Parts: sequence; structure tokens; C-alpha cells
Amino acid sequence: MSGSNKFGHIQLAPPDPILGTAVAYNKDPHPNKVNLGVGAYRTNEGKPLIFQAVREAERALIEDPAVNHEYLGIDGHEGFVRLARELLLGADSPAIAEHRVASSQGISGTGSLRIGAEFLSVYLHPPCVLISEPTWGNHITIFEKVNVPVKKYPYWKLETRGIDLDGMLAALNEAPAGSVVLLHSCAHNPTGVDPTHEQWERIFEVILARDLLAFFDSAYQGFATGDLEADAWAIRSFISRGGQCLVSQSFAKNAGLYGERIGALHIVCTDSDTTERVLSQLKIVVRAMYSNPPLHGALIMAKILGDPALRENWQNELRGVAHRIIDMRRALYEGLIKLGIAGDWTHITSQIGMFSYTGLTPAQCEVMINKWHCYMLKNGRISMTGINTHNVEYVAAAIKDSLESA
Repeated sequence: MSGSNKFGHIQLAPPDPILGTAVAYNKDPHPNKVNLGVGAYRTNEGKPLIFQAVREAERALIEDPAVNHEYLGIDGHEGFVRLARELLLGADSPAIAEHRVASSQGISGTGSLRIGAEFLSVYLHPPCVLISEPTWGNHITIFEKVNVPVKKYPYWKLETRGIDLDGMLAALNEAPAGSVVLLHSCAHNPTGVDPTHEQWERIFEVILARDLLAFFDSAYQGFATGDLEADAWAIRSFISRGGQCLVSQSFAKNAGLYGERIGALHIVCTDSDTTERVLSQLKIVVRAMYSNPPLHGALIMAKILGDPALRENWQNELRGVAHRIIDMRRALYEGLIKLGIAGDWTHITSQIGMFSYTGLTPAQCEVMINKWHCYMLKNGRISMTGINTHNVEYVAAAIKDSLESA
């Protein structure tokens, strides 16, 4: 054996804070442990959910002799891409009718964000991307990997447990023209705080006036409120104002297809000629990155979205999922009030989607984890899907003790 250790200089990377929380939870033998860090939906029994519509779609695909495992095109499954675009932007969208949307299947939300970031880096050279403080940690990494400078705009206001709209608008007003603004279209991760329609309109006014480029991350359409149309409002409103934008779309949460990595990227342009050229270059980005996307998840969603009965069943199941989360927010709030915890905890119920930014300090989170075995991120974020009727009182008691102990 010859030569030195060519990889000996490589340092051990720190564990991912979210995935590391899951590992710690799985290793803990405590009978009352609670996973408040999970980024996937859990039933009231704490089990993963497979939508019945997904099961039926898969069964039909297995029995269809025309289905094979050939490569997809670079931009994915044509039927899935078309139906996903209509679901997001509306079947009656003028942008779709005018062929102004360049769409490509992506590897769930993360992969769609990544090809969008790569495309922007290569073809637009934005001076920076503005990302909310706080945000999902991977947002920052994705843009850093393509050498787009990352700046942050204020979003969470601790004093009100709500949005810092003035701080956000001030940061956008100071951004150089051509900057990208990453926006969570609904169910902001990690805070669970979304702008009102009126606040969105003020945000859009600044983006358009300052010649900024919006990049929406749509990871929770239908999962936030249970209403697919309502959860797409911000994106559709911006486009209706003439805004050009990128939208990353994921079916991990709202169809429970986490492991299938099914999503799409949509780039809304000004005219059909530009759209054709944009899509041609987007394909070059994809070809060099992963060549073409996976098939199975695309077939499932194309079947569900294209079959009226399956689509209705899926939407009904999705409403049930969203409403269970809303019910758990109410149950946790009532549990905290019952225990006589000081302060205003209405943010638990006013926030929306999978996550809640509790306002707990890192020291209080340590008590939650080490004493109560309630695994969560140390920024105070908890996953509402980890709470159920069996553990909600336990979680409320853990929060009360953590507040009093740290």
C-alpha cells in the first residue's frame, strides 16, 4: 500500500440539528419520550401516515401493464408537471394559459430549490439572496453552495410572537436591485407565522418597486389550513400583479411522499419566448446535476391529480391531517392555560402548519430534552405533529417546568 492519507485532513462534520434530534430520540429508552423535532406527519397514535389515495394510486399502477421503469425526460413526467403546476397556480391561471411558466420536475422541495438556486447563480448572478431570520436551515446552505451571498431579513418578533413586518420591509427596501427574496408561501418554517393578506400585499409592493426577484418555497400547500386554494394565495396574488418569480413545490408533506422525493420548480416569465429559453437552460442545469428525476412519485401524483375520485379522496384526507394539527394546537394551549402558566400563549393557536415557535430559550429547551425527554430544536421550535391526545398533557407539564426551572 503506497501514498499518504489523501483524505486525512477532512474534519468530522457536525450532525444535522434536525436529524441529530431524531437519532437521540430513537436511542432514548424512556417510556414517555416525545419527538417534537420530527419533520414528518404522525397520526394520533404516533405512526407515519400513508394516504389511502396514495395506496389506491399505487395499486392501480401495479396493475397497469403499460407502466414501466424507463427514464423520464430531463424535466420529468409531463402529466405530473402539468397537473402540479395547475394545482399550485390554478387551472385558470393566465400565466399558464399564456405559456409563461417554465416547469420542471424536481427532487422534492430541496432538489427544486437547489436547481432554482443553481439556475439563478449561472444566469442571473444576483447580488444576494435575502432569507428570513429564522428559516429552515437548508435554505442557507443551498444558496451558499452555489456561491450566492446570503443576507437575512428580520421575520420573528419575540415580543409579540409574530412577524416583524417593519423590520422585514426595511431590509427589503435596502436590498440591491436584482436581489432574490426567499419567501415561505404558507406555514413558515420554523415559526408557523404567516403574513396576513394585507401584509403580503405590502411585501409585494416593495419587491416589485425595488426590482427584486421572489422565490417562493411551497412545501405545505393544503397541509397548513386544509385548503389547497387558500394555501396558494400568496403565490397567485403575486403573479396576478405581474410579478416574475420562482416557486419550489413539494409533495412530501401534503401527500406523505417523503421518501419518493417528488416536487417541481416553476419559473414564471413575462412571455412564452422567454419561457422556452428558460426551460431549455434549466434542463442543462438538471442534466449536469442528476440527469433526470425519479419516476414512481410522479406516477402516483399524476394518477391522484388526474383522477377526480382519487383527487377528492386525497383532498378530504389532507383536510383531516391539517385539522388534527390545528386541534393539537388548541389542546396544547388549553393544557398550558389549565396549568396556570404565566404570559400570553395565544401564539400557539395563531401560528399555522407543522411547526410552532414556542419562545422557549435554549436553556429551557435543554430542560425539555434532558429532564422530560421531549426532543426538540434548541431554538424553541416544536413539531405539532409529535403531539397527540396521549401526550399533550405531558408536553404542557414539561413546558411549565422548563419555564420555571431555567
